[in-house]
Amino acid sequence: MSASGSTSSLASRPGPPASRPGTVTLGPLRVNTVTQAECVAHVLRELEAGRGGWLLTANLDHLRLCDLDPDYLRLCREASLVVADGMPLVWASRLQRTPLPERVAGSDLLENLCAAAASAGRSVYLLGGAPGVADAAARVLRDRHPALRLCGVQSPEPGFERDASALARIAAGVREARPDLVCLGLPKPKQERLIAELRRVLPQAWFLGVGFGFSFLSGGVRRAPPWMQQRGLEWLHRLAQEPRRLSRRYLVQGVPAGLRLLGAAALRRANPTGSPSARPDD
Repeated sequence: MSASGSTSSLASRPGPPASRPGTVTLGPLRVNTVTQAECVAHVLRELEAGRGGWLLTANLDHLRLCDLDPDYLRLCREASLVVADGMPLVWASRLQRTPLPERVAGSDLLENLCAAAASAGRSVYLLGGAPGVADAAARVLRDRHPALRLCGVQSPEPGFERDASALARIAAGVREARPDLVCLGLPKPKQERLIAELRRVLPQAWFLGVGFGFSFLSGGVRRAPPWMQQRGLEWLHRLAQEPRRLSRRYLVQGVPAGLRLLGAAALRRANPTGSPSARPDD
């Protein structure tokens, strides 16, 4: 693990709870109706008030796993803010006449939250990725945002989720660095399970899971061009780069999950009575 920068000063007395943005029900999850800019501003306001949280960037695969695993669903419902990282979610929201304002991609949030953290003097910790990937992402972030306070970079060893001592080392590294924002680049569901554990260690920090975001940022994996992202074709670009690894996820699992989501949205459109729409959380 490498570290740089000084630790942040966290508020000792959180302010009163702020109202959360409205939500739209998509499959098993309630997704917040926020833009990318509103999401970043919300996290910065919460940090200023001394409140931590978890920002879940939900995509079609999240919804599929939530349908299959009740424990994973309960875990994802603990997120403080859920955004739609995937055009199928945006399409479904429009189809059921509760439109989300835009897609909020985790890879974009990684860059934008770090830029906002640099401007606000907040510290950031990168956790995850294959050896060297998080360090490469850290170098890119330092080059783009010289004022950014990167207080730690750590790549967990393989199988850490089954090793109590490895989990303890990860938690100790995060606790010692005391970051304001922890960005995790790990596969599902281990990413979300680790976030749940680390929130107990550092409740006043915000956590963001970005999956392959470190690889995109460092250039190790090429991201789809903007026109493909806007048309919901980013998965096809990923599939072309890694067909052996991703064909099952996108073709065997993803296509049926997408059809189920759109079918449920069509039913909500036809029978909106009693179905949740955009609304503030209770």
